[in-house]
Amino acid sequence: MSFIPVSEPARLDGKTAIVTGAVGGIGRATALALAEAGATVVATDIAESAEFENDRIVYHRYDVTSRDETVSVLTETRDRYGSVDALILCAGTISHKHLVESTDDEWRSILDVNLMGVVNPVREVFPIMEAQGFGKIVALGSIASKIGGVASGPSYVAAKSAVHGLMKWVAKNGADKGIYASVIAPGPVETPMWETVTQRSAPSPNGNVPLGRYGQPEDIAQAILFLASPASNWITGTVLDVNGGMLMD
Repeated sequence: MSFIPVSEPARLDGKTAIVTGAVGGIGRATALALAEAGATVVATDIAESAEFENDRIVYHRYDVTSRDETVSVLTETRDRYGSVDALILCAGTISHKHLVESTDDEWRSILDVNLMGVVNPVREVFPIMEAQGFGKIVALGSIASKIGGVASGPSYVAAKSAVHGLMKWVAKNGADKGIYASVIAPGPVETPMWETVTQRSAPSPNGNVPLGRYGQPEDIAQAILFLASPASNWITGTVLDVNGGMLMD
């Protein structure tokens, strides 16, 4: 596999990216960051419609738990734009229930969105990227999978831990095909989903985060942009901690 020189860090001019979970929070910030870096972005989510302040972003309704919709979005993007250069997986949901209170239906729901919502698009994009000879996949994991949860339940921790392992497999098995795969493991980030945590019990940023604040969606978006861009062309299979120093490996 040939070496791809870095001409301009964190630029995606002429590239096409798909972002899941793009209506709000980290996904929305990521779609905007990729578009500002020059990419054409297919922003997806389960909402019927969404608006973005960038004409490089095209919205497409997409349920990541549906295999049929996954095939449709991936093939339509490839056929319309000629490639799928980056796949960014931000769709997710959370549960707070204790293990003994959790139900089978809850487990299925959390695993379906957080794990199969990664498996489905990665499974479909892998042959597309293999045929191209190049592609970058970045999934959202979580600090919760490394420390056993941050006011989250075991189903969420288990799902995110599985995502970490899956992406390492993709990185190892895609490396000789030019396919990169990595994970961003955010700490507490101020998003609508995190608000559901803080309404219960959550760590104080002053006492638990050395940098003294919760993250913003843009903090995570810039890390995703780095991994999706040529600036990270010798990085694959990593789980990048972005947590204000809350966890230091």
